Amino acid sequence: MAKVSIIVPTYNVEQYLPECMESIVGQTLKDLEIICVNDGSTDSSLDILKKYAAADDRIIIIDKKNEGYGRAMNDGLDRATGEYVGIVEPDDYVDLHMYEDLYRVAKEKDLDIVKADFYRFVRNRKGETLKTYDALSKDGTGYNEVIDPKKNDGIFRYVLNTWSGIYRREFIEKYHIRHNTTPGASFQDNGFWFQTFCLADRIYFINKPYYMNRRDNPNSSVKSREKVYCMNEEYRFIYEFLDSHPDLKERFIFVYSMQRFRNYFWTYSRIDRKFKGEYLERMSAELNEAARNKELDRKYFTPFEWKKICWIMKDPSAARKWMALSMAARKIKKIGKNIRRGK
Repeated sequence: MAKVSIIVPTYNVEQYLPECMESIVGQTLKDLEIICVNDGSTDSSLDILKKYAAADDRIIIIDKKNEGYGRAMNDGLDRATGEYVGIVEPDDYVDLHMYEDLYRVAKEKDLDIVKADFYRFVRNRKGETLKTYDALSKDGTGYNEVIDPKKNDGIFRYVLNTWSGIYRREFIEKYHIRHNTTPGASFQDNGFWFQTFCLADRIYFINKPYYMNRRDNPNSSVKSREKVYCMNEEYRFIYEFLDSHPDLKERFIFVYSMQRFRNYFWTYSRIDRKFKGEYLERMSAELNEAARNKELDRKYFTPFEWKKICWIMKDPSAARKWMALSMAARKIKKIGKNIRRGK
């Protein structure tokens, strides 16, 4: 049994894949199982994977028709045999010490999940890497201690993702935690991390960055304006999970609503203007339904977020105008700060 199985869900990433694979095969932790799931790529991604597999017998390739991110990830999880499981997106890369360090902590602390801070980065035209440190905990609390989410749901406020840590495979299989597999969907990592946080007993956060998350891939879901309601569908998947676990629903419904509507706001800020009106109408309907079901608690939102929620529930058309003015005011304020700093 390998110490860590690393899953690389791959689809049309020939430009970035070699850098990703080099960072994985070069890990200081050698006892790895590297599962590359080619999800029907139409570029040279599969050929690149075959080249690496020919030189490294730790690499396993699953070559399948295109069925989407969730299915590819689930196929990788089904194949994994390692003690822990990690995920690396094929357009990202990782520090060479990442899995050795995370595995050591996981074993020392007997953890279900261990996660670390990370960098977001872009490459400019000169090929220079411009990176920004992203802390999981914005206020610096919660690091270097074992946390049970059922006793501390504050960790749901952290910057959450699936790829900056490792998961005990026995824990994943005990609860059969898997991704949503809706064809053509995006943001299917949300359902996975939410399930893991609800079900885990021992989570640990490290305030050191290992993972490099790319932000300049034009094909990334975060830049796509076509899949307007994918986030809504993903949170419906999470709601169905909570519905099937009444005890977890009672404990986590408010943090679910917090994450749900924060992600809706995030989506709203990125979709094309022509979709914004209808998106707010749908958000208004979902907010009002959540309120009727007593699934909203204002203490989980900032005062500004709660004000937005109230506006959208009451009058989505007026809320759109107010939000546009608020955003413009914040941009002007930011420009003013930059000018003063320049002086």
